[in-house]
Amino acid sequence: MNWKMLKLERLLRFHTICRQLYSLAQRRTLVLQRHGSSSGYPAWTAPLHAWPWQTDMIIGAALSQYKSLVTKKEGRPQESQLSLTKSEKKVEVWIGMTPEELARAVGKDADFVYEALLNIDIDIDSIEENSQLDEACIKEVIKKAGMKLKWNKLKQDKVRENKDAVRRPQADPTLLTPRSPVVTVMGHVDHGKTTILDKLRKTQVAAMEAGGITQHIGAFLVSLPSGEKITFLDTPGHAAFSAMRARGAQVTDIVILVVAADDGVMKQTVESIQHTKDAQVPIVLAINKCDKAEADPEKVKKELLAYDVVCEDYGGDVQAVHVSALTGDNLMALAEATVALAEMLELKADPTGPVEGKVIESFTDKGRGPVTTAIIQRGTLRKGSILVAGQCWAKVRLMLDENGRAVTEACPSMAVGIMGWRDLPSAGDDILEVESETRAREVVDWRKYEQEQEKNKDDLKAIEEMRKEHQEARRKDQEKYGDVHWRQRSFLKYQEKKRQKVLKTREKAERDSNTLSVIIKGDVDGSVEAILDIVDTYDASHECKLELVHFGVGDISENDVNLAEMFGGIVYGFNVNAGNVIQQSAAKKGVKIKLHKVIYHLIGDLQEELSSRLPYRMEEHPVGEASILATFSVTEGKKKVPVAGCRVQKGQLEKKQKFKLIRNGHVIWKGSLTSLKHHKDDVSVIKTGMDCGLSLDEENIEFKVGDEMVCYEEKEVPSKTSWDPGF
Repeated sequence: MNWKMLKLERLLRFHTICRQLYSLAQRRTLVLQRHGSSSGYPAWTAPLHAWPWQTDMIIGAALSQYKSLVTKKEGRPQESQLSLTKSEKKVEVWIGMTPEELARAVGKDADFVYEALLNIDIDIDSIEENSQLDEACIKEVIKKAGMKLKWNKLKQDKVRENKDAVRRPQADPTLLTPRSPVVTVMGHVDHGKTTILDKLRKTQVAAMEAGGITQHIGAFLVSLPSGEKITFLDTPGHAAFSAMRARGAQVTDIVILVVAADDGVMKQTVESIQHTKDAQVPIVLAINKCDKAEADPEKVKKELLAYDVVCEDYGGDVQAVHVSALTGDNLMALAEATVALAEMLELKADPTGPVEGKVIESFTDKGRGPVTTAIIQRGTLRKGSILVAGQCWAKVRLMLDENGRAVTEACPSMAVGIMGWRDLPSAGDDILEVESETRAREVVDWRKYEQEQEKNKDDLKAIEEMRKEHQEARRKDQEKYGDVHWRQRSFLKYQEKKRQKVLKTREKAERDSNTLSVIIKGDVDGSVEAILDIVDTYDASHECKLELVHFGVGDISENDVNLAEMFGGIVYGFNVNAGNVIQQSAAKKGVKIKLHKVIYHLIGDLQEELSSRLPYRMEEHPVGEASILATFSVTEGKKKVPVAGCRVQKGQLEKKQKFKLIRNGHVIWKGSLTSLKHHKDDVSVIKTGMDCGLSLDEENIEFKVGDEMVCYEEKEVPSKTSWDPGF
């Protein structure tokens, strides 16, 4: 501070001296002009000696002001230093930081990050806690924090080590041992698939199923009198269960294609053939219901030729067996044909080493927790084994066969129910055995991380797209108001915001009244999958929006009811229950719970609910018809009015109803009558066979002999959704 004060003092003194010299020069010039005496100094000598005192006064005042200013600034030295330190602080950042990580880096809370992002073109609602931020977002937050950023490329490019579990390489052929075939029974609904298996294992599965339709894959072992064993998979034939049939074809060795001899090839028959071809699995044809009088097995074989399924009778390699599931005829011949084909395939597997398999079905049991039905493909499963499937893992606590009996081990080709899962895996997931629980958690964490990374990539793309949309909207806004004065621009924007607010309120009301929110709960994962596949086909959003709020496996819970109340939706249950307490709670909250045991009943109910949200439509119902026999005109005041002479052919004409004029099959006018007369009398009704004269409420319409007049009434009728789920 001292050198600054000294410099200021010198500048002030120099300025004062300059002013004195200038004043002295001016006075001297004045004296010379007046020709004053040599002793002409008294007039200005005194003021000259007074200048140093005035200069000291000026300098003192200036120094006093400067000292005061410097003292005030030095009164908060810590703040200045902090500000300097803050501006110079560097923050280590990297592309893909989450809002939480960025807030922690700048020493702020998450709200600070969101507040900073308000300054850029981005939809804040689209950014979640685990969303990855791009470069522009990070720079804006660092700028608001008053810091400098330092890019950390190591963190940005760091690749996490792959900790996933994978299937083992192919085993040494010398270690392989023969195994039983896995056979999938496929075909159209109600063609007798389950009844055939029912006879083979001498149970009554078909009688216990809702509507006689298999709702999910059943897996079980059948022992034949010859000692051979076959693991059967019974897949649903209904249109809704395409994914299940595809899954069954992918884990099987042989497909038994069941076709009813009286129906022939149907839609799901063709679909089953396609799944079989995709999986490259051989077919055994079972022509069922041959005991019926209208059965025609040869017709079935000929129809299958169109789909490249050529039976042995026609020079192909597909065995065809004529059976009757109802009477049991030829079922053993079907089983023997299957075993013979399996022997030709020489099916073998490695029963040693870590287990590999496939989840066929999964569900939650009240007393046992998550349960999966699985096919073992390699290794031998035992109690205590550690398994991984999808993003779930299990320590095998119990294994059950198809009859509910506990088993100690499961070899290749066996179907078993597995208990001990921490979470519920999805049907179709691969099952792999790992060495420890620690390793299982590591695999699951890695798979969750991979899924999160994929989601983050999608989020970044979505954020970038939204930013482009905002930038485009801003550009259009600038073009729209670019030449307008700022006062007028502010007023116009205010008016537009006000109008948009009204429109949004109206749109929200319309959306709420024209939206159906649903929650779906099913007994097993495959059933929920089938329902969701059907919901995905919904294509009538222009009529009524269908929103899937939540779905899951298990009975309906209080949480489902709360979600339905929040969204004003309906809870649909498939083969699940809702306790009395849950139903009472739903009734109090005005939530509908709809339970079904047959999938197409559930979808039909959903269609009705969608239709109930559509506006009523007007339908025309004919009341009477008349033909025009003559035309003439009458004078009313100063104008001529065209009149049609008619005879009623059907029903009656009622003046209060609507009318339409038809010529050569085309409607050329719709409206009301101004007059309806019988002879000279005004009447309100003209019945069948009577003549009348009538005039219309539109004068420009000309009648012609042979035209038809139709009297009709309009009625409001409920609309029906155009959505066709395919059955």
